[in-house]
Amino acid sequence: MPGQSSPSPRTEPSRPTWSLNAIPPGETVETHTAILTFAGDRVYKRKKALNLGFLDFREREARLAACEAEVALNSRLAPDVYLGVADLRDATGQLIDHLVVMRRLPEDRRLATLVRHGEPVGDVLRAIARQLAAFHETCETSDEIAQAGSRSTLSGLWREGVEGVASFRDDILDDAVIDEIDRLSSRYLAGRGALLLERMRSGRVRDGHGDLLADDIFCLTDGPRILDCLDFDQRLRVGDVLGDAAFLAMDLERLGAGGDAQRFLGWYREFSGETHPSSLEHLYIAYRAFVRAKVSSVRAAQGDPDAADLARQFGTLALDHLRRGRVRLVIVGGLPGTGKTTLAGHLADAEDGWVLLRSDVVRKELAGLPTNAPAPPELAGLGTGIYAHETTDAVYTELLRRAGHALAHGENVLLDASWSATTQRTAAARVAAAASADLVELCCVTSSAVAEARIARRAAAGSDASDATSMAVYTAMASRTDPWPAAAVVDTAVPLAEAAATASRLLR
Repeated sequence: MPGQSSPSPRTEPSRPTWSLNAIPPGETVETHTAILTFAGDRVYKRKKALNLGFLDFREREARLAACEAEVALNSRLAPDVYLGVADLRDATGQLIDHLVVMRRLPEDRRLATLVRHGEPVGDVLRAIARQLAAFHETCETSDEIAQAGSRSTLSGLWREGVEGVASFRDDILDDAVIDEIDRLSSRYLAGRGALLLERMRSGRVRDGHGDLLADDIFCLTDGPRILDCLDFDQRLRVGDVLGDAAFLAMDLERLGAGGDAQRFLGWYREFSGETHPSSLEHLYIAYRAFVRAKVSSVRAAQGDPDAADLARQFGTLALDHLRRGRVRLVIVGGLPGTGKTTLAGHLADAEDGWVLLRSDVVRKELAGLPTNAPAPPELAGLGTGIYAHETTDAVYTELLRRAGHALAHGENVLLDASWSATTQRTAAARVAAAASADLVELCCVTSSAVAEARIARRAAAGSDASDATSMAVYTAMASRTDPWPAAAVVDTAVPLAEAAATASRLLR
């Protein structure tokens, strides 16, 4: 990957012909890397001569290169705002520094301002999503850039972030929060190599914006202007395009507009044709929040009185999304008639994009039988036909193979089967461990009278894949089911909503 110097954009930036003997008087705003002066219809941005580790602007030549890169890179999204680079000279005409010159935009049209004032921003966010999706399609990509989306690169960025906030532990940021952020991010990346490789190969890793904040988006009558990309370090700017969209979603959520954040991500998926698991959104939102936690911590150390609280907010936001983005393998088991299929289906409908796999359906698929009806009686005897031991082993092997593929691609998986044998559960635990996924074991129970009534209703309907159509099957399976001490017991004799609420709490 490239180092700290930004690469030349597609068109080389041209130096302006004007010079300034002094920055015009006006209102000044200070960031952690620059001082901006707002004068008339212009903004003059002067880089600070400092070294923050991740950037070094102590030399004038370095500040010039940074100014030129800022104008060229930001002109990709706002060419009528970034006007050029001006030379700053002293009274004797000696060149002393350089300034980015920008068109001044109305403060009250900042996206962050609109959100804070509670104004409706749906149409604006839809336009931003459309512009961002189109922008990403034109952004540079290459084999080298694609490496920014690799597991090793992302692991390195998270590790760099954790080490970057080391001096702020238990002063600005809570030590336990940082430890859990470190653990959960490492665990997610450890099991998602297949997903990340697929994103790299499909061209979803590009030289994008890298710093998409609501404060830097202006909502004008002729469309949004997206400013202030991360121009000083290509290594931090390139990445999965989802990371750009996630940055704005993170910032909207921080501003209290979580619903708008989700709608924006939905529109981005629509306009970009994006397909990805929700867990990857959570990872990138968490990463963007963690980056802002580090930046805010730096600003707090520089004396910003509000930055420490902001850093803690970002840290909490990062941890919340890492927790929500945990990849889980949930095995839902129990005897016939205990409601495991109903519960698993309800959970799959209630959760966002969970994969539901059912052993009864997989069994019929492997046998080449219809999946919407019981098997012929001659094939459905317990321990014979499609229920022979070797066939059952093949069903669980295929069930777990499919689950492993989904887990590696960041999907949460629900597996509906009896799970009556210890060996089957052990195999499921191995699949979860291989994918660095959490294993949740749910055992459905009810009274034999309730189970008998359910089995009778299912047999009468004749439209289900299950072949457990009599209490004889229930009794036979009960006699050969291994103890399941690791499972959380879910009583399904209660109303479905109550049982599902219990199961949902266990998933979290």
